[in-house]
Amino acid sequence: MRMEPEELLAESVKEPPQPVVKYTTGEWLRTWFEMYSKPNLREATQDQYTNFLEKHLIPSIGDVPLEKLTSLRIQKMYQDLRTSGCVAQNKRAGTGLSQKTVRNIHMMFHIALDQAVKEGLLNKNPTDGCIPPKVEKKEMKVIQPEQIGAYLHAAEEHNVLPMFYLELTSGLRRGELLALLWNDLDLEQRTISVSKSVSGRHGELKVSAPKTKYSIRKVAIPQQTVELLFREHALHPDSPYMFPSPVTGTMYHPDTAGRIHKKLLQESGIESVRFHDLRHTFATVALQNGVDIKTLSQMLGHFSSGFALDTYTHVTAKMQQEAAEKMGSFMEMTL
Repeated sequence: MRMEPEELLAESVKEPPQPVVKYTTGEWLRTWFEMYSKPNLREATQDQYTNFLEKHLIPSIGDVPLEKLTSLRIQKMYQDLRTSGCVAQNKRAGTGLSQKTVRNIHMMFHIALDQAVKEGLLNKNPTDGCIPPKVEKKEMKVIQPEQIGAYLHAAEEHNVLPMFYLELTSGLRRGELLALLWNDLDLEQRTISVSKSVSGRHGELKVSAPKTKYSIRKVAIPQQTVELLFREHALHPDSPYMFPSPVTGTMYHPDTAGRIHKKLLQESGIESVRFHDLRHTFATVALQNGVDIKTLSQMLGHFSSGFALDTYTHVTAKMQQEAAEKMGSFMEMTL
């Protein structure tokens, strides 16, 4: 078959096929993190991913050529992480990682290798054949209704009652609570505007957008909370912060608030309740007092009511039983 001059010219200027770049697993993970992942992550998540990569994945399998990575090799790594842990320079930590941490490492690794498949570096994702550890649901710990009074009394003794009263009547995340400014309070509507969060990163305070877009919200609060906040502001009327630190004059560091919380627990005789469990305490009390799940989800800044249902199954199951008993009593009256 005779080719036309134009076809001959086009054939002569065709670029030679480009060789496929060969990566070790470690090289690809660092490339993926810098180019695809890091630009889209919050700083706290960046730190977490860096820890997963540099202390666990890369020391374990970083030298393995990417195309030779197998599901069996990855599964063995997961087992090693569970039993003895793995840190930089392949030193064993002595204690294994939690099932939740290993599962989170798996999820990040899966995303990174999915991208390698899209780039033509792998034919398939070897993590597809792996079974990450299941995360067992721990019993949720909250401050019991009969303990709340003692906890708030301890807060009053330490001059932090408004902060912790607001937490227990709003369910804000710790970073959201500490980042509040005075002008986030609408006195007339009795609402708090949540639009930012503070975190401690490398010893410094960092204010950023909340966890998700659903976290940007307005939360209604009781009149008693408004009055406490108003009295708190009268103590520092020139400060823009809702809760200025008496030491720095700026926002509280999250770790400082955590230490205060532990002190309040000790003084009120309450054991093993995290700061985040104050949020769960609010949600539990709200459900027990008739707040519907959709309204509660919006107040908490959840993306769906289903998430709240899964989280607070221990409360909603009891509520369903109570509802069934009420219906049974009603039907019995009709006979």
